[in-house]
Amino acid sequence: MNKVCDESNDILFAKYEELENLKQVIDNQLKNIEDNCDEKTLKKIKDTKEYIEETDTKTAKRLNKIKQLSEKEKISEKTANRASEKVIDDHIKKLTIKNNNLSLYQKVLHSLKEQIDIDPSRLLALTDGIFGIVMTLLIFGISSPVLDSTSNSQFITSVYAMIPNIGITLVSFILLASFWVYHHQFLKIKKLNMPYLWLNILFLASVSFIPYGTYLVGNYSQFFLANVIFGINILLTILFFLLMYHYANNHGFLERVVSEDEKSYVNHTLYIIMGVTIIVNLLDFNVNHNFIYLFLLVPIISTIRDILFAIED
Repeated sequence: MNKVCDESNDILFAKYEELENLKQVIDNQLKNIEDNCDEKTLKKIKDTKEYIEETDTKTAKRLNKIKQLSEKEKISEKTANRASEKVIDDHIKKLTIKNNNLSLYQKVLHSLKEQIDIDPSRLLALTDGIFGIVMTLLIFGISSPVLDSTSNSQFITSVYAMIPNIGITLVSFILLASFWVYHHQFLKIKKLNMPYLWLNILFLASVSFIPYGTYLVGNYSQFFLANVIFGINILLTILFFLLMYHYANNHGFLERVVSEDEKSYVNHTLYIIMGVTIIVNLLDFNVNHNFIYLFLLVPIISTIRDILFAIED
């Protein structure tokens, strides 16, 4: 009988030891994550520590209850040990799940922060190439007039009918040129990681859809949806640019340190363009189609703000 109890005690001791080792592993993981984390991750660490403390408290209460029953001889020592083993096994199971989740989180965190072996100049070349192609496609989107006869008056009439399409193409071309300037002016990076790479690709995807939005507005501006699609396209382009800019700045990817004044200048410039986009869309549909040309104010706004920023600086 004593031999059985000794074996039971040994098993229980091994369970305790396993539990303590698991706690140490989790504690080491939390410290490792805490050394390289942001505010959101710090909250996750805090929540994990609270969960462990809560689980420890519940386990201690259950074990204490078993001990009291054993001391009052309501259950045998062997039964008490088996009950304690079950409680500790349950605790180990919960902490193992938490440990696995932390391991996965740590791997994801590491992969997101890890720099990738891609020369930033190649990403810049891709960006330049896509801007060049998209700006060229805008011009190819202007269809040549189809003439039933070769009379001079009909040719003039056909060219005159093309003026709205030429105008909206010019607007889109100027907008694309502005985005290209912003990209080269504010996003000079020395390194990058996978999230930044995909933010840049999403930015280029939104840029690539501008010819389609231009076609819709140029041919179907009488429909509100055409204006909305064009406006959303511009807003998404601005949004992805801002995400890229802040991500690159926060992770030290930019070639130089950006001051708070410069960050404010970039933010406000892009916010103004967002506001112009919304106003133009509403006016273009509800008042007059010629309000689309207000987009030509974008380079003027940018230039004025650039001059004012240089003076203040």
